[in-house]
Amino acid sequence: MDPVRTEVMRNRFAAIAEEASNVAYRTAYTTFVKQTQDYQVALASLDGEFFAYPMRAGVTSSVCQNVRGLVDEIGLDTLKPGDIVITNDPFSGDALCTHTMDIHLLRPVFRDGRIIAFAWAFIHASDIGGAVPGSISPTSYEVFQEGVRIRPALLYREGELNAQLWHFFADNSRIPELIWGDLQAMLAGLALLDTRMQELCARYGTAALRDSIADVIALSELKARQAIARLTDGSYEFSDYLEAYNGDGHIFLHARMTVAGDSLAVDFSGSDPQVRYALNFVTGERAHPFLCMPVINWIQTVEPTIPVTGGIIRPIRTHAPKGTLMNAEFPAAMGNRWVAVMRVYDAVLGCLNQALPGGLAAAGSGQAGIISVAAVDARTGRRHVSVVEPFIGGSGGRQGADGVDGIDQPVAFLRSAPAEVVEVETSLVLRSFRFEPGSAAPGRHRGGYAMRIELENRGLAATVTVRGLDRFRVQPWGVAGGACGSAASAVLNPGTPEERDIGKIDVLEMRRGDVLRMITPSGGGFGDPFTRDPALVLSEVADGLLTAEQARAQYGVAGDAEATAALRAGPRPPPGSFSLGPARTALEAKWPPAASMALATRAMAAPAALRAHILAALRADLACTDGSVTPAAVAAAPDP
Repeated sequence: MDPVRTEVMRNRFAAIAEEASNVAYRTAYTTFVKQTQDYQVALASLDGEFFAYPMRAGVTSSVCQNVRGLVDEIGLDTLKPGDIVITNDPFSGDALCTHTMDIHLLRPVFRDGRIIAFAWAFIHASDIGGAVPGSISPTSYEVFQEGVRIRPALLYREGELNAQLWHFFADNSRIPELIWGDLQAMLAGLALLDTRMQELCARYGTAALRDSIADVIALSELKARQAIARLTDGSYEFSDYLEAYNGDGHIFLHARMTVAGDSLAVDFSGSDPQVRYALNFVTGERAHPFLCMPVINWIQTVEPTIPVTGGIIRPIRTHAPKGTLMNAEFPAAMGNRWVAVMRVYDAVLGCLNQALPGGLAAAGSGQAGIISVAAVDARTGRRHVSVVEPFIGGSGGRQGADGVDGIDQPVAFLRSAPAEVVEVETSLVLRSFRFEPGSAAPGRHRGGYAMRIELENRGLAATVTVRGLDRFRVQPWGVAGGACGSAASAVLNPGTPEERDIGKIDVLEMRRGDVLRMITPSGGGFGDPFTRDPALVLSEVADGLLTAEQARAQYGVAGDAEATAALRAGPRPPPGSFSLGPARTALEAKWPPAASMALATRAMAAPAALRAHILAALRADLACTDGSVTPAAVAAAPDP
């Protein structure tokens, strides 16, 4: 590896990726792409690893995905200059696509008659048909309910549009013109990547370019291994929960992270089977970033000069058994899968806290409430669908810093849409969008504040779906004496005789004048709150984020130093490793993680069609027994 050439080419690759991503972003059509930035454009090697990936705009969590599975579906030898491959099928392409709303495009980059790289792009399509506007209902249970699904196919053949294929898609979407505009924006980005690669070949030579691609990816791997070597060798376990949509049910996730020298493995054996909700996703057989995202983020934090490429994941192995929530099988619904990815993130983060002396960070809010609105456009008479706003709570407190208010690490790449855009494109008026006072979890480094949003429908009627909601009962956990974060809530028509607590929203029909108020969870706290700098506490009191009573009760801080010292002089409870909150504590008193693992393992041993039934029936039967459920009791329970 020539270090000078590698550094030069690493920066050239990054620059052309940023340029192409900016072109796509600036020419997109739908709010969720042009404002929220749920899209991306990048370059991948012949092996499918990204080597030129943007970080200033668009989705940043896909850098360690791999496009080679998509190429192999089509056949490498069948591709020609001017071809564009399209797919939104999660069940093909080796888990590149993780739900049908993400439309992926791939353009082979040719030089002297040979493919030298792949230009890739994707958009989150705001509607691809299906049972509900926006295509995503959290309670969908089959992929057939989530719109049209296209296996890898040629949208363009040698530069010519496959009109029949496009018409098939367009005839199933409620907003085909807008989706086509987004795809054309991505195609412009792909064309620019091709042009820039031709220029690099002309300047440096094709052989040198190929070598540079390999070297930049190898450098990422080297730095990733250096970072992993800082972790303490050993095996670490942590569990977390998703909340079901039927009363107080829950979905159990379990992670085991093993660190050995400069490599790392994450295994999700013992997690619940895939569910009859749209919470599932696929990860295939190769290492998948959705199963180790906190590790990838931590590597980039401690190695800030690492090239942002697919080489980061090379020292990492991931495993989720087929048929589990995080490696689901056909015909699982997946539209709401990102909230499950966020809970996987929390489980792996719990392991990382144990592998790093002193811990790393508390759990963030753990949700990304994506609001979709459908209403009749009075000008055209057609039903317009728009995905308008990501609604995110604060991140967890960290070793050495507070959590970030109103944003969480797994979705930090998403942007809020301007209020003016929301009100122009939908029938909703944004009455309030602000931090929720008093919501930050106490800690030496407090959690990030929750967000409150209030939306009023000014149209005749509007259909609102909100995917990604969670943590209404099981709160984000705190670390090292920090408190757990606050829970979420959703209320229709607050402060009126028609006020109604509606909990996790599936499909909500709003009449004219209805007001929807939602409050996110907040991030958990890190460290003993009574060791927090009193000046920081008093500044939040002055800003109206804390009351004087909350400052005294949560932090032991009064108006002067002497009174504060007196409040903090009393005995303090010993800080536990994790603060789990009352709902999770009560759940695990009945269902310890070992028993939940035993139940999931028993259900997974059954035929796929019976797993959900067996798990639910045994969970209900064993919940009626006295005391805590044990693995032995799970094994001895009769078949339902």
